[in-house]
Amino acid sequence: MKKSTKKLAAILMCAALAGMSVAGCSNGEPETKAPETTKAAEETKAETKAETKAEAKTETTAAAKSESAVNMADANVKKKDPSKHYKFGYTCMDGTNPFFVTIEKTMREMIEAQGDELVSVDPANDVTLQITQVEDLVSQKIDAMFMNPAEAEGILPALDQLKEAKIPTVGFDTEVADMSYLISYTGSDNYNAGFVCGEDLVKKCPNGGDIIVLDSPTMNSVTDRTNGFLDAIKNHNFNIVAQQDAKGNLEVSMGIAEDLLQAHGNVVAIFGGNDPTALGALAAANAAGIKDCKIYGVDGSPDIKAEMASGTSLIEGSGAQSPVKIARSAVNIMYSYLNGEEVADRYPVETFLITSDNVKDYGTDGWQ
Repeated sequence: MKKSTKKLAAILMCAALAGMSVAGCSNGEPETKAPETTKAAEETKAETKAETKAEAKTETTAAAKSESAVNMADANVKKKDPSKHYKFGYTCMDGTNPFFVTIEKTMREMIEAQGDELVSVDPANDVTLQITQVEDLVSQKIDAMFMNPAEAEGILPALDQLKEAKIPTVGFDTEVADMSYLISYTGSDNYNAGFVCGEDLVKKCPNGGDIIVLDSPTMNSVTDRTNGFLDAIKNHNFNIVAQQDAKGNLEVSMGIAEDLLQAHGNVVAIFGGNDPTALGALAAANAAGIKDCKIYGVDGSPDIKAEMASGTSLIEGSGAQSPVKIARSAVNIMYSYLNGEEVADRYPVETFLITSDNVKDYGTDGWQ
């Protein structure tokens, strides 16, 4: 069977929810054991301390900045001069990703409601193309720019062009390598989004096991999520048998997962850096007949929530975020700046875990 045919079959299988899910690990608590040696007790104490420290760091960072995030995401900033017309540029790493589709749609609605214009481009995860597209937007004499980079480092030449043209830029969702180019940034607490997935896996698989990680090293947001996940599972007997770049894309993820699952069919879990990656892994796992694996993503997308709500999916959880709040925050930041108001360097948006246990609280028809 050709690979393209295999992939089509896998997608259809995913859509049909063919495979019945069986719990990937024990859901019970670890068996209580008698006290061990002093050395073992000290190691356990050290592990607990490290975990608490990582968790405290995440919670402190989010708590310290949550007020500004809520105020800006929920604000309704109007431009000071209604007769002034602004042309905004918009670029994101992958315009076909439902997460970015929602961000672009929300931004466009807010901007057009004020009589302004949004010109959007899609580099399809190609930073070279993204640089060219930004250069074209500069030539169109845009007044300001919304930036989500395909590559944190690779996008710097485009930011140089924007800076030279004195075009203010608000970053969203994914940081750039040099944040001094931006007037402000808004995005999810990505580290925590991965951390809560790892916490859930540790709870549900107390004995550890082999896992696959599908990340995207060129995307800072995915790197932060992956780091959070890995920190949460550290020292809990998990063995990473493979860690590969899925580029945040469903088809790429599915192809990689197909190959990896042939060699590692007994993995207890797969972590994907975003929901499309997790759904690609799901399609591959279903096609391979995998019945005992927990798959995690990050986004909390309608598609991933529908999988969890079905009660028959290998999708175990998603570190959820809100593209609507990110979009609203970015637009309000921009109008505040153009009105001459002072804006903070950063406006974080909260993240949290959605599983089959609480998915009913968020619904499956749209984003939270």
